[in-house]
Amino acid sequence: MATVETAAPQFLVDDLNQTLAFYRERLGFSEDFVYEGFYASVSRDGAPIHLKCAPKLEAERSHRKSEEHLDAYMAVAGVRELYEELTERGAPIVRPLEERPWGVIDFHIEDPDGYILCFAEGVEPSRAPGER
Repeated sequence: MATVETAAPQFLVDDLNQTLAFYRERLGFSEDFVYEGFYASVSRDGAPIHLKCAPKLEAERSHRKSEEHLDAYMAVAGVRELYEELTERGAPIVRPLEERPWGVIDFHIEDPDGYILCFAEGVEPSRAPGER
């Protein structure tokens, strides 16, 4: 039976070297490969993101940011510890660590090209006293 083993978003970036440095230094990702100076992959704990040096539509980036649309959702274990680590690394947090009503604790960061990454961990939703 065929199985999907992983999926990787592809982000269009203005400066590949700057973006690679950001993912390494601010987010703790490893550089998987760089191809001919215009295409690369970074990953953390087996979760890859592909980066391609190519033009992007600034209006689309602005729309996605203003409407809080995510570019990548990354399920993690230990979201509080990751939040502390990335804060110490100077990652630009655009939505702080918070428990959401849909049963996750998450936070958002923005990369140098305006992509929004959500790091989230599932939690048991809070219940009012007497609620099942």
